[in-house]
Amino acid sequence: MIFVDTGAFLARHVSHDQFHAKARRAWKELEKAKSPLFTSSFVLDETFTLLARRTSYPFAADRAEAAYASRVLTILRPDAADEQSALALFRKLADQEVSFTDCVSFSLMRRHRLTRVFTFDRHFAAAGFTVWP
Repeated sequence: MIFVDTGAFLARHVSHDQFHAKARRAWKELEKAKSPLFTSSFVLDETFTLLARRTSYPFAADRAEAAYASRVLTILRPDAADEQSALALFRKLADQEVSFTDCVSFSLMRRHRLTRVFTFDRHFAAAGFTVWP
C-alpha cells in the first residue's frame, strides 16, 4: 500500500519534469506489482490544476476521468477532524513552508495507517513517512 502525492502524478505525465524518467520507471514497477494505491481528493485537485497549466485542460480532464474510474486507486477524502489536524500541522510547520495539501495528506496517511508515499517532496520524509522511490 502506498500513498501517491502530486509530484508522482505530475512527473509521470509532464515530460519536461525533472523527475519524469524516475517517475515512469516507478509507475511501471507499481503496475507490475499491482500495489494498492491511495491518494486524496486534495492531491487530485492540485494535480489536475497543475496538469492543466503545464499540459492542457483536455489532457488534465482525461487524467481526472482515468483517476476517478481507476480500480487500483483509492481516493481518500478528509473529514472535519482531518482538516483541523491539517490546519494545526500547517501552523506548526510554517517555517518549513509545507503546503496545506501536504498537511491534509499527513493527516489522512496517519488516520489510514499508510507509511509509504510515492513522492519527490522532502516534506514527507521530514514528517516521518517512508518516501519511495
